[in-house]
Amino acid sequence: MTITISQGALPLPPGHFGLPVIGETLNFLYDPRYVEKRQKQYGSIFKTSLFGCSTVIAIGAEANRYLFANEKSHLSVGWPETIKVLLGIGSLVIQTGNEHQQRRKMFHKAFQPKIMEQSISGIESITHNYLDKWERMGTLNWFPELSKYSLDVACKFLLGVETSNDCHFSKLFEEWGDGLFSIPIRLPWTKFGRALHSREQLLIRIEEIVRKRQQQSHTSQDFLGLLLQIQDEDGNKLSLQEVKDQILTFLFGGHDTVASALTSMFMFLAQSPEVLATARAEQRQLEFKEPLTLEHLKQMTYLDLVVKEVLRVTPSASFGFRKVIKEFEFNGYRIPQDWIAVYVMRRTHQDSSIYTQPERFDPQRFAPERAEDKAKPFGYVPFGGGMRECPGKEFGKLVLKLLTAMLLREYEWELEPGQNLNLVLFPTPYPYDGLRVKFRRLAS
Repeated sequence: MTITISQGALPLPPGHFGLPVIGETLNFLYDPRYVEKRQKQYGSIFKTSLFGCSTVIAIGAEANRYLFANEKSHLSVGWPETIKVLLGIGSLVIQTGNEHQQRRKMFHKAFQPKIMEQSISGIESITHNYLDKWERMGTLNWFPELSKYSLDVACKFLLGVETSNDCHFSKLFEEWGDGLFSIPIRLPWTKFGRALHSREQLLIRIEEIVRKRQQQSHTSQDFLGLLLQIQDEDGNKLSLQEVKDQILTFLFGGHDTVASALTSMFMFLAQSPEVLATARAEQRQLEFKEPLTLEHLKQMTYLDLVVKEVLRVTPSASFGFRKVIKEFEFNGYRIPQDWIAVYVMRRTHQDSSIYTQPERFDPQRFAPERAEDKAKPFGYVPFGGGMRECPGKEFGKLVLKLLTAMLLREYEWELEPGQNLNLVLFPTPYPYDGLRVKFRRLAS
């Protein structure tokens, strides 16, 4: 396969643009099998129209490699308008060029092992409170609970504040997140309209937290503390508006994606008795006493494989968006300037030329002797790739491993029968009925 600059003579990818204005946006948002169906119909590259833009969807490791490698020369960030507005122009997700690169370097400090190690005791404390709560509940709808849990953990790590009793904050955050992938109609009763209002209220609350921190003589070495101290190459600190936008962005990354991954983890473990038994056996063998440390988590090698497989089958972000800033050719098709290019994590992870029986939940595929994720560069992309790979991925994996390890040691759960486990994909994947379970402490 060759990739060259287009001279304009090549055809557009196959596919169709759908309805006027809205294109195939509704299919994309509400049909979890939309991409799979179109891939079977047209192949691994096809055109459509999403969120009012002509769009090419390109599936597979080679497409990922090209899109990641050619940011700046042919591509730039190209998220839907709803995400741009709701995250804000100060968000790392929206920033481009040198500004984006500088911010990534600055934020890298916040996810160093030393900072994450300091956060573990606080996360463990929150975790114990939720485990006690879930045990008392006995039967619960787990995804909403895991959403509350991950928001509390994210607020503790990023802002150094407790939000477990702040139901209003949780409700605002949920309403804001629901609007990220929506039709951008600015009316009060629409998803987008409600999300805009929630964003305003969230930013007021975040500003209160920031100003209170600024008045303290000693600055904590958590994410917010570092955010208030860091400077760019010219010695300038971040503006208050950018601080608020960045915090909202990282709260989303540390909340929605983590809640999604946790829900998938516990669903797959409940459906895979052998994997669950092996993961429990590892915990019994290691016999680590709390508080757990990063070194303890590193030694949970089988749990590492399980985490990787969970993120292969159901990555917390299903899609990535780029804008075409210069026309190019890919796989014999012309991709025009100003189109949106979408890469698809979930379908890449179902490629049978990379993964043996990709429909199976099989953590051993990541063991060193198989290492299927190494078969093709960019064939495993749960956190995206290139210069926009998720900067908080290690924090997400920390929370995922920590809660799972604590559950495996002392608790068991089983899925309630008759529920719909098909996935809602936006803003992050979760089962349609929210994962209803019976939860109890293991018999001693």
